[in-house]
This record gives sequence, structure tokens and C-alpha cells, in this order.
Amino acid sequence: VCPALFDLGEQARVVITSVTEGAEKPRKYPQMFRAADLVLLNKTDLLPYVDFDVDAFLDGTRRANPGVEVLQLSATTGDGIDSWYGWLRARLP
Repeated sequence: VCPALFDLGEQARVVITSVTEGAEKPRKYPQMFRAADLVLLNKTDLLPYVDFDVDAFLDGTRRANPGVEVLQLSATTGDGIDSWYGWLRARLP
């Protein structure tokens, strides 16, 4: 069951995926990406060590949801976390 298919009363829908899950995620789960207000691509610190095509991931994401914002981050190193926090702060009531 994909939660993106149900109204859960949320204020925003954020897809969190990682480079270890594969670049084909947007093509495998287009409804999830189509419903997203934001896509977080996590574990970018592992890019040198995994076979992940960022351009293919972004292309698949844009095909599913042309206007969605995509933030790349690493929870381990902290890279990109400020952008994620900024996105959240901008949506606080």
C-alpha cells in the first residue's frame, strides 16, 4: 500500500529516498513522486561508492512531477540539511 494514494491530513508530502535504493525509484513508483511536494535524496555521501545515476533519478522525478523540488542531502555528513530545515521552516504556520 502506497500512502501517497490516501489523504492522511498532512500539510505536505515528502518523498525520502536514498542513493542506495536505486535511481529507478521514480519510474517504479510514479504515483508517489507525482503526489510529492518535495523529494529528498539522502545518503549522497555514498555516491562515490554506489552505482547511482543522479541524472536518471532527476529525469524520472521530473517526468512524474515536473514542478517538484528535489533536495540532495546526507544525514551522515550534514550536507544539504540546512536546505531541508529551510524548506520546513518556510511552511510553519
